Amino acid sequence: MDQVDQYICSQRERYERELADLLRIASVSADSAFAPHVREAAQFVFDKVQKSGLETELVETDTNPLIIGQWLHADDAPTVLIYGHYDVQPPDPLELWTTPPFEPSVRDGNIYARGATDDKGQMMTHLQAVEAWLHVEERLPVNVKVIIEGEEEVGSAAITDYLATNANRLAADYIVVSDNSMWGPDRPAITYGIRGIIPFEVIARGPNKDLHSGVFGGSVTNPANALVSMMASLVNSQGRIQLPGFYDDVVPLTDEERRAYASLGFDEAGYQAQVGVKELFGESGYSTLERRWARPTCDINGLSGGYQGEGPKTVIASEARAKVTFRLVPNQSPEKIAAAFEKHVKAHCPPGINLEILFYEGGEALLVPSDSRGIQAARRALEAIFEVEPVLIREGGSIPIFNDFVKHLGAECLLIGFGLPDDNTHSPNEKMCLKDYHRGIRSSARLLEELAKP
Repeated sequence: MDQVDQYICSQRERYERELADLLRIASVSADSAFAPHVREAAQFVFDKVQKSGLETELVETDTNPLIIGQWLHADDAPTVLIYGHYDVQPPDPLELWTTPPFEPSVRDGNIYARGATDDKGQMMTHLQAVEAWLHVEERLPVNVKVIIEGEEEVGSAAITDYLATNANRLAADYIVVSDNSMWGPDRPAITYGIRGIIPFEVIARGPNKDLHSGVFGGSVTNPANALVSMMASLVNSQGRIQLPGFYDDVVPLTDEERRAYASLGFDEAGYQAQVGVKELFGESGYSTLERRWARPTCDINGLSGGYQGEGPKTVIASEARAKVTFRLVPNQSPEKIAAAFEKHVKAHCPPGINLEILFYEGGEALLVPSDSRGIQAARRALEAIFEVEPVLIREGGSIPIFNDFVKHLGAECLLIGFGLPDDNTHSPNEKMCLKDYHRGIRSSARLLEELAKP
């Protein structure tokens, strides 16, 4: 392991150059205009996995390709499946970026670009670690499989279908994912729980064209007014979600968990300054960490309708739209929440509005036993590289494919992030700390060794 670690430390410049090359590819999966770039990123990852020393295949799907690699020559050793994604979020709003989103820029020890931490930089830590082992030792301490997808940001349909029919090919003892954050600078973390998600789009249609608000105002229902009213009914002033039966299946936090979160020394003032708000708000009776990690939420992600240009234009828009997501906690069913949402919105829809509700792919929350063999191995690996004991945390975000892995493979999931909470994931000026990029590579290499131990 020492020689592997030394080799990794000697390759810093190359590792950064390869990451920058991948970040230049505008692999936005949500916008079909970027389809050629998504394909380019798939080919880049295929070439990287192949050069790492794995048997590699590019699997065509109805949407974006999957890259699958494997090295299965460690007799009597466990099998580790490494997952990541090469697609990224749209970069908008472009005017808020300090440097262009697909022109990687290094500033103050960070590399700035869309996808830097979500998930290109974190994915590359594992591919570089595998390559290092095979270059130095010509073998791996465990059997390794890799699956990298290109539509995590839009629902993971292709990989979900692939898992359902190819579970034997991907069978593993552990699934390693890095698509989240550490607790803070120089404070590694192992995430033992993530929230689920269910997204919607609500379309309120009224008159057959935009109308003059003076001539027609007061005689027809305004779709924008109606939509705002429906959206306002979802959450009350105490931060409680108003869908019927929404909290029926929520698993409450244990006293031990609440004490553990309180002991982390979360900086409320620093967090408030980081996100740029004058005060924090959330469900009454819970701390900020509890709200972010372990309580369900409802958020409007986008509102549109009517005139958006400069200055006034007095119209009643013919339609208005809202995009909404619920983050779910263990034991909540996306299907039950979808039914409750539809019932609630229809009940609050005023007359004169033709309502359409679109349902998108969601996923359940996931909890991993915090004392498992895999988590203990991850603890040892992270402590060896960061020289501090990692903390156990939950994550407010969602990785729906995790549940499909558990369902079809029955493997233990290890969610070990090398990003930071202020990496601006999904926002302008996304970044990754290069120091943590390199420590991530070293930690991944060490983790493979630790998972091999009896």
